[in-house]
Amino acid sequence: MANSKFMTAAQAAQLIRDNDTVGLMGGGGGLMEATCMFEAVQARFLETESPRKLTLVHALGIGDKKTKGMNCFAHEGLVKRVIGGHWVWSPAMQKLAQEEKIEAYILPGGVSSQLMREIGAGRPGLFTHVGLGTVCDPRQGGGKMNASASDDLAEVIEMDGREYLRYKPFPIHIAIVRASAADDDGNISFEHEAANLDAQSLALAARNSGGKVIVQVRERVPSGALKAREVRIPSAWVDAIVVDPQQQTSYDIPFDPAFSGELTGAERRQAEDADHAREQAAANDMFSERQAVARRAAVELFNTDKARPVVNYGVGVPDAVARLIAARGQQHLIYQTIEHGTYGGTLMDGVLFGYARNATAMLDAPTQFDFYAGGGLDIAFLGFGQFDQQGNVNVSKLGGLTVGPGGFIDIAQNARKVIFCGTLGAKGVKLETGNGQMRVLRQGEVRKLVAQVDQITFSGPQSLLRGQTVLFLTERASFRLTARGIELFEIAPGIDLQRDVLDQMAFMPQLAEKIATISADHFLASTT
Repeated sequence: MANSKFMTAAQAAQLIRDNDTVGLMGGGGGLMEATCMFEAVQARFLETESPRKLTLVHALGIGDKKTKGMNCFAHEGLVKRVIGGHWVWSPAMQKLAQEEKIEAYILPGGVSSQLMREIGAGRPGLFTHVGLGTVCDPRQGGGKMNASASDDLAEVIEMDGREYLRYKPFPIHIAIVRASAADDDGNISFEHEAANLDAQSLALAARNSGGKVIVQVRERVPSGALKAREVRIPSAWVDAIVVDPQQQTSYDIPFDPAFSGELTGAERRQAEDADHAREQAAANDMFSERQAVARRAAVELFNTDKARPVVNYGVGVPDAVARLIAARGQQHLIYQTIEHGTYGGTLMDGVLFGYARNATAMLDAPTQFDFYAGGGLDIAFLGFGQFDQQGNVNVSKLGGLTVGPGGFIDIAQNARKVIFCGTLGAKGVKLETGNGQMRVLRQGEVRKLVAQVDQITFSGPQSLLRGQTVLFLTERASFRLTARGIELFEIAPGIDLQRDVLDQMAFMPQLAEKIATISADHFLASTT
């Protein structure tokens, strides 16, 4: 007798009703994205104008900046509200938010995935310090990203003399998750996926909200084919299973066992050696200010009291630090993590940020964020869109567009040491380097060091209260957060302090008693 849980994507899309709250999962580049199901929901709406007025919830960025991922849902009328961790992969959804055609909200990525677990457990929301003093704090915006958004997603509470945020629970009517295989009984496994993300907690939230759990998999296997420990979502939680034989590791990679961590022994060592060789070959290719900042930042990796620090790398210039460490063969000196739940391996960048080749461990994202929130992270390398004289950082709303923090807030607020990496200016900047110096040939039109950030994604004052070490490293100068504000303590060789740095800032920083010169080695094209 056929298991009624197995159905087509079009049939599964029919389970979604008007006004439902739909939980989605995935990462940029197609990471664990249920692409077939997303496209089925879009096709149904375009044909029938149903379902309508959905609320979408997702922890990380999903899409390709064109037609996939969240772009499938970016149709006026299909969506009423989006609570997204990261929006940049869907310009179409950003446009709907900017034009006030939807209610736009953000949550920290870790908070979002952990909140799903709390919803599933029937608890009264997520109680945490994560987000205090940031845009997610109701005193700083409450997660609202446009005028159409009117609800605070969190409230401030006090327990034992300390402030916390309570992120409010809400029912999940539909969860659309992705996995590798389903057996005939409906048990679900992830063994060929490049991450676990928040699939389990999302399914739990929908199941115990009285909603439906839709799982897209690549293959159907007989009952008993999956070992009990391989089952990550039990059949009892699952309502619908869609088999998509064309499901891929990423949008462009059909399947690679290095990404799912399935290689072992000599085969794994061979793959790791090949990865190292590629990183070494690319290390000096097209040297630029990005690599110069990465080299300076890497110095801080070993300027710590931990023999083997636990490290997180963000997207942008910070992933150049990860590639530099890989090129130098120094991964064994650190515990490398990313918020998607992965440890070790060779991190990918660009559209494949979130993927790692030959990882040493893969955890569920909520557990990874628990580790971060509890103080397990020693050093984080993160980017910045803006920072101001108080040490506040903005990455969540830039140029009027909703960007969202992803895991930035969870990571930046909890790492013992935070290294913000980026360029001092933007739009039209022209630099010359590679000969041991950094020269500015043309200043940028956009100032990134501002008097007051447009939105607080990282709170400098909160950081001082927590006792974090915070550095801001750019291609021209290095800054640190002190009780007196931002202090400039290093300058790059070839840079004019007044013309190239101070005149390009909207505030006057404190100046260290002795301003050091950044090592010229960081600005040589021939060295890693």
